Amino acid sequence: MPKLSYYRRIFSAYLLGGKSQLTFWHETPELNPDAPLERLGEYYMVFAEKARYAGQFDDAGIPMLDYRGHIGRQHNPIAIAQYGLAHYNAFCRTRNHASWDKVLCVAEWLAANLESNAQGVAVWNHHFDWEYRETLRAPWYSALAQGQGISLLVRAHQMASDGRYADAAERAFVAFLRSTGEGGVTFSDERGDIWLEEYLVTPPTHILNGMMWAAWGVRDYFLASGDPRAKSLFDRVTQTLLHNLQRYDLGFWSLYELSGTRLPMVASRFYHRLHVVQLRGMARLTGEAEFGRVAERWEGYGCNRVNRWRATVQKAAFKLVHY
Repeated sequence: MPKLSYYRRIFSAYLLGGKSQLTFWHETPELNPDAPLERLGEYYMVFAEKARYAGQFDDAGIPMLDYRGHIGRQHNPIAIAQYGLAHYNAFCRTRNHASWDKVLCVAEWLAANLESNAQGVAVWNHHFDWEYRETLRAPWYSALAQGQGISLLVRAHQMASDGRYADAAERAFVAFLRSTGEGGVTFSDERGDIWLEEYLVTPPTHILNGMMWAAWGVRDYFLASGDPRAKSLFDRVTQTLLHNLQRYDLGFWSLYELSGTRLPMVASRFYHRLHVVQLRGMARLTGEAEFGRVAERWEGYGCNRVNRWRATVQKAAFKLVHY
């Protein structure tokens, strides 16, 4: 991407709040008070705006995101799963069969588009290059995609009793049992903490929002299957988060990741708010009060105008210097 275009995009996205082709992601984060805790039901976040996605769709009714430029319109398995979860919530509330048809459409796509990676692990691939710390070369996969896809499939199976959806969720879960070096999406550090990696890069960057959403998919798989490996993994990831939340706390804002770069990657305002909501979700799902305490502190950071401006400037500086 030419430098001038890059700087314009950064200025628009981080200083002016301008819309981009990725506005699908940036709905106002909101926990779903109707989501049950001990069984599968409505998803843990509302995702109401995602259900109203007004962008591009393919001929089968699957949403596509327009990344513009040389990437263009693409299927993104994370966005597809979230779109399906949004309509699952809508169906649970309204019993509108149009919403249920969209859930099944997404479940069919997820079941059909699991692909074996080089190590034989079933993953949902992104079939486009993506600029991150280094270029993620297509096809690339993600713990976030695995978790969100599982969350949709187990709910679709529960209501439709279609064994193909359960089989696909079981195949996708294997990625959580393998390390990143073995074709999976987990990373164990020198302290024994286990991480779920949204982007598979070396060294890992431990993206906070992606790890929490992925962990919810692991928990959903346990609720659906009773597999003790899923329960054990969710518990270990919970402890990893509790051990490391202070590393994401700048004292005035949260970090998006633990990148180890010269300038830390400060969360955007959207992702800072998402962190607060996800931490409250973790508090509900685990009963661990520390998640709620951190959420309260981080929400307080966001209420301070000086903190918001400081975070915005530092985020833009990181983007200009790093990625």
